[in-house]
Amino acid sequence: MMQFSINRTSQKQIFRLFSAGMLATVFSLGMTGCQSPSQTLTNSDNEVLETEPDINDTEMVVSEDPFTDAEITEAIERELEISRGISPASILVATNEGIVTLSGSVNNILAQERAERIASMIKGTRAVINEINVEPVPRTDAEILENINSALVNDPVTEVWEIEPVVNNGVVTLGGEVDSWQEKQLASRVAKGVAGVKQIDNQISINYKTQRSAPEIEQDIQSALQWDARVDSRLINIEVDGTQAILSGIVGSAFEKSLVITDAYVIGVMSVDANDLEVEPWADEERMRTEIVPELKDTAIRDAVQDALLYDPRVAAFNLNVAVDEGAVTLSGTVDNLKAKRAAAQDARNTTGVWRVESNINVQPQTELTDNEIVEKIITRLQRDPYVNRQEIGVTVEEGIVRLNGSVESYFEKWQAGDVAALAQGVTGVINQLEVDYNLPAEETSFYDWDPITEDYDYNYDNSVFSDRSDEALATAIDAQLLWSPFVDEQQVEVSVDDGVARLTGTVDSWYEYAQATEEAYEGGAVTVMNNLEVSPNSNPLN
Repeated sequence: MMQFSINRTSQKQIFRLFSAGMLATVFSLGMTGCQSPSQTLTNSDNEVLETEPDINDTEMVVSEDPFTDAEITEAIERELEISRGISPASILVATNEGIVTLSGSVNNILAQERAERIASMIKGTRAVINEINVEPVPRTDAEILENINSALVNDPVTEVWEIEPVVNNGVVTLGGEVDSWQEKQLASRVAKGVAGVKQIDNQISINYKTQRSAPEIEQDIQSALQWDARVDSRLINIEVDGTQAILSGIVGSAFEKSLVITDAYVIGVMSVDANDLEVEPWADEERMRTEIVPELKDTAIRDAVQDALLYDPRVAAFNLNVAVDEGAVTLSGTVDNLKAKRAAAQDARNTTGVWRVESNINVQPQTELTDNEIVEKIITRLQRDPYVNRQEIGVTVEEGIVRLNGSVESYFEKWQAGDVAALAQGVTGVINQLEVDYNLPAEETSFYDWDPITEDYDYNYDNSVFSDRSDEALATAIDAQLLWSPFVDEQQVEVSVDDGVARLTGTVDSWYEYAQATEEAYEGGAVTVMNNLEVSPNSNPLN
């Protein structure tokens, strides 16, 4: 079999537009009156771990208008076309100077948000204006309210919160009080998982138990950004005014901006102003993560993972153990639900310096339920879920282990069904044997079947749907995935395909980028991925 490879440097012309002095000029114009971006990395005790290089001494690699509005629109339309859980025919995409407007209609609020997330993940997108209408299957307000109350009571986290939902013509208003912004968002997420919901008006108040000074809050935000492997914090400035965090500077994508805003909600923050945090696609051309942290000590990584677990309300209540050996994280301890175990592993994977996660967490439900009672709870959850409530899914349970059988239309729905089951009380494991009946588009160039942002997808999907594609076609598809991905600098990755096996070579900046390159190659349709990428500082090929 002839091997096919692509040299990606011909895909985009890269220019060295900014010398150190020109970059300094940009910051003096865009950040007049603001303090300079942070130059230190700290651990949970606010101890300085390592001094970052002066940003004005760093030469930037910048691309000039890397994507046109037409290219961005086409890329988003292609992703929506092949993304399961969304009806692409009902969504219109328009782009003006990188600002994407989505319009049309979907049948549930989760699909509305998923369309926005996919658009924000496309390189070149500066912002997304979501004008998509939610037109769900008609249900009475009483039915929706009953389902939301049931969902909140039966969720392993929200069951003890005093949340007061009100439903008016499908619009849900949430009232009550919680201890953190993350808990407030989780309550919204639970309500959005009920069929018939058109909109969420979250009026839940946050009652922080302690008062914190602006310097304390600012330090925590700095740490959260610097330890988030998905974010490059070098060009971000932070100010704190009372309980408001004010962010300015530059990020490389609309999706990265959303992550930065989320990270900024540390203890003590009631609101985040990111109006002056600009999205500049050229900032994605050179990730500086390893220049910030060439080598991290295992103790520092452990502290960062523990902080991430503390901020996740799905995990915070449990005393989990974190061990780190040369960047490999092992989690142990006990939780009372399967979703918490999965969330802990995901939090660890998103931490800078982590390259592998082994979860030895035990699931021991606090409430003893019979297998039949667990089956009933799962069936109820599946019936009220807006994605899978119309699918033929069989549920059996043996000693807390759930087995799902039947057929769904996509791997995204397979993942959704498994995730719904994992949240049910009494579940200690899920064996997902749902079969996927694909209707593959005639010309596939990339593959967003599941949602790699909200959760880690760990099923081995059926690559037989790509069996008739040539190595050249597979290499082109993988190349497209890498080109448009906000997680990987495609300039650093070379792809070759031989008999459906993709081989990745080159040098990337972080273990997170290493892992995401593998994911993108599978999404492009590779039967097997051999990741031979090296992880090293200063790895940009144009340096």
